[in-house]
Amino acid sequence: MSARLIDGKAVAAEIRTRIAGEVASFLARTGKVPHLAAVLVGDDPASAVYVRNKQTACEKAGLKSTLHRLSVTTTTEQLLELIAQLNADPDTHGILVQLPLPAQIDSQHVLDAVTPLKDVDCFHAENVGLMVQGRPRFLPCTPSGCQQLLIHAAVETAGKHAVVLGRSEIVGKPMAMLLVQKGQAADATVTICHSRTQNLAEIVKQADIIIAAIGKPQFVTANMVKPGATVIDVGINRVGDKLVGDVDFDAVKEIAGAITPVPGGVGPMTIAMLLQNTLRAAQIQVGASQT
Repeated sequence: MSARLIDGKAVAAEIRTRIAGEVASFLARTGKVPHLAAVLVGDDPASAVYVRNKQTACEKAGLKSTLHRLSVTTTTEQLLELIAQLNADPDTHGILVQLPLPAQIDSQHVLDAVTPLKDVDCFHAENVGLMVQGRPRFLPCTPSGCQQLLIHAAVETAGKHAVVLGRSEIVGKPMAMLLVQKGQAADATVTICHSRTQNLAEIVKQADIIIAAIGKPQFVTANMVKPGATVIDVGINRVGDKLVGDVDFDAVKEIAGAITPVPGGVGPMTIAMLLQNTLRAAQIQVGASQT
């Protein structure tokens, strides 16, 4: 029997509709429109598509979105100058620096320069620290999107063994932190697997919940999945003219109890959570200015 499909596109549409209502209420109350500034350096085609999708989602939900496009030859200092301007602009509530940045730019320095109150990607050390302590200002977009999918699919997580494949700062580490917290779609026993993990397949096979964010196309095969497990596929890889995840979807869906597709799974949720964070940033900043 095939796994139940967790439709991220449908869940994201519900969340965006709710956010649109909250944005309208915020505008009526404050006269302010939540404003996201996206910074795109260079001409990477995939990054351009991602930024365009984020802008479109903002506009549909009633948020303002401004794109700052910079040359591929931009220096760290030039980018930091723009970040400083956006930090100081009271009408810019969220700042998104699209990754990856060109090799000559010190990415960590740039991400650290974004003020924590406008860090809607939740990359700043202050926001990461608050999240780890269980008192988040913002939640990281992709991991919190995965968590929302678990909630909407009514997946039991308390006391379950969750295996996170990948230890990146963007997905793997924060995903593990969210799952191990107390609360909804959390309270799990979490194992992080990575490129140095021994007996990786055997560990993954023990999982009740698999979060695949390893960046390798169709890495998770059917023989690595326990029957009935929930599989959340964060990966997006281009193989020929197809987009595939980190999970061998066609084979794994015959073993898993529930699974996300690629595309149409985690991707739309990441954008929905970005909108949520931008609204939250505006609420924090406008609230602070009105007290």
